[in-house]
Amino acid sequence: MRTKQFKAESKKLMDMMINSIYTHKEIFLRELISNASDALDKLYFRSLTDENVGMNREDFRIDITVDKENRLLTIADNGVGMTAEELDKNLGTIAKSGSLEFKKDNETGEDVDVIGQFGVGFYSAFMVADKVTVESRAYGSDEANRWVSSGIDGYGIEPCEKESVGTVVTLHIKEDSEDEKYGEFLDSYRISSLVKKYSDYIRYPIIMDMETSRLKEGVDTSAEDYKYSPDDYETVTEPRTLNSMIPLWKKNKSEITPEEYNGFYKDNFMDYEEPLAVVHSKTEGAATFNALLYIPAHAPWDFYTKNYEKGLNLYSKGVMISEKCADLLPDYFSFVKGLVDSEDLSLNISREMLQHDRQLQVIARTVEKKIKAELSKLLQNEREKYEKFWNAFGTQIKFGVYNDYGAHKDVLQDLLMFVSSNEDKLMTLQEYVDRMPEDQKAIYYACGETKEKIDMLPQADAVKEKGFELLYFTDQVDEFAIKMLMNYAEKPFANVCADELDLATDEEKEELKKENEDAKDIFETMKNALGGAVNAVRFTSKLKKHPVCITSEGGISLEMEKVLGQMPGAEDVKAQLVMEINASHPIADTVREAADDEDRLGKLAKLLYAEARMIEGMQVDDPVEIAELINELIVG
Repeated sequence: MRTKQFKAESKKLMDMMINSIYTHKEIFLRELISNASDALDKLYFRSLTDENVGMNREDFRIDITVDKENRLLTIADNGVGMTAEELDKNLGTIAKSGSLEFKKDNETGEDVDVIGQFGVGFYSAFMVADKVTVESRAYGSDEANRWVSSGIDGYGIEPCEKESVGTVVTLHIKEDSEDEKYGEFLDSYRISSLVKKYSDYIRYPIIMDMETSRLKEGVDTSAEDYKYSPDDYETVTEPRTLNSMIPLWKKNKSEITPEEYNGFYKDNFMDYEEPLAVVHSKTEGAATFNALLYIPAHAPWDFYTKNYEKGLNLYSKGVMISEKCADLLPDYFSFVKGLVDSEDLSLNISREMLQHDRQLQVIARTVEKKIKAELSKLLQNEREKYEKFWNAFGTQIKFGVYNDYGAHKDVLQDLLMFVSSNEDKLMTLQEYVDRMPEDQKAIYYACGETKEKIDMLPQADAVKEKGFELLYFTDQVDEFAIKMLMNYAEKPFANVCADELDLATDEEKEELKKENEDAKDIFETMKNALGGAVNAVRFTSKLKKHPVCITSEGGISLEMEKVLGQMPGAEDVKAQLVMEINASHPIADTVREAADDEDRLGKLAKLLYAEARMIEGMQVDDPVEIAELINELIVG
């Protein structure tokens, strides 16, 4: 056999293609099976107009054979085959695609769905093989030819014997090395798993002999108490179809039972629990694709860690292109599992990644809308399921509102839920607004570690005594998200622990303003005694039974200060604090009476500030000093 050099490309390009284009060596099997499927497609298409083909759809197949002893892996098909000239043209010229030529030549208007486009997939075989042999007999030809290559040194073509039409690709698998265990591709179960992973939905049966255990003939098991022993079994080799062939997502929804949907989810996404919802759709238009999406019932153990990988399985014409295509899901819907199968994606040369084109963006936008619609439907019609979803993934939705400077708030705001003071259960913002009294100006919320601790806040009492509903923010992200949202249904959000809380009448405001004017020297003395811990001291009318509270003014609240302070490498972000004294509490009279006693005002300021910090769940800066002041007060 005379060795020929590869026609179009250099030794460097061949080396790059084998070692750089493909990320995972296991991809070679997907590529060779896809090529075999293309060959079957071509002959099947011809059979529709040429009765001499003499084959029905069910006659077409792909056979895989493993010869572990001789380190041979064979992929055979009974498709259209190739002549010597076609072997030379298709396999001797890197990046020459017979499938692409076929698509160009087909002018019948029929929908011919062939997979290969670039012609480089075949050469991925050299990632795992040190020698590749292709024996092929073309349909309509009495002659067969053999193509042989050991890689970059070139190839040879010679006549050979082959009884039937089709192509047989034989790989001599490389010897194992310290770094690479090529022998894994001679394991039948490993090959079976790769077929299931990448080629499960190839439309023709992929058949391989597999070892299985069965009872020996003649074993008498008629006795009721018969116990099987290992000697009762024998190991036999039987042909097995490895692939499903018909994708679940390409069936009509009316043909699929809930058990089939749930079984597919559990088998493919390794979950022990059934999903909360299933979205099965076919979209046509700017991008044509099928989608099968699942909303899980619980978060995986690593969901809120940096190790979690989002993404949907991506198929092109039933062949898996990417196990987790992150570009198809926005971060705030990263919990969704499922797949997208598109027939018109623009693939790159290795068929592993997508070119970032308009089609992918259109698909991603449509997927986002479908997920949002399904969640809205759950919220509307299956409240219990939605609340289960919210308890698992609500934090992610709130992060979605906060991230990207609130760019996605309009998409997500109607999905938000918080526990309310009125019924002590989750409610949406729309439900809150619908129940607001006419005289209520804002959506009130308070932040804290737990609902119980929030209820202890003096400001929370004031809001609830007015008959207004209070939302409990117990997640660290809650207030950050709401700050991005700013308002809902034209109602602003108001933190009850901030100076923006406004519950007084105009008359009460005027009276309080006069009291604060009269006491401004007292408050200046108290502020100075606290050494810059607060921006201001003043009387307030929003407290009922409590003597004092701390509020914040400006963009950073007390709770935001706590959260930011816990972040690694965070800057020293501080809220601008105000100490507010209940103008109608007896303690206010004590403060007024000490107007001319600077020392006493200073001690009162420190005691009241410490009390307010403790109520807020904050640390007291100098507990020893406070203890001494209390003792002094007790002793008199």
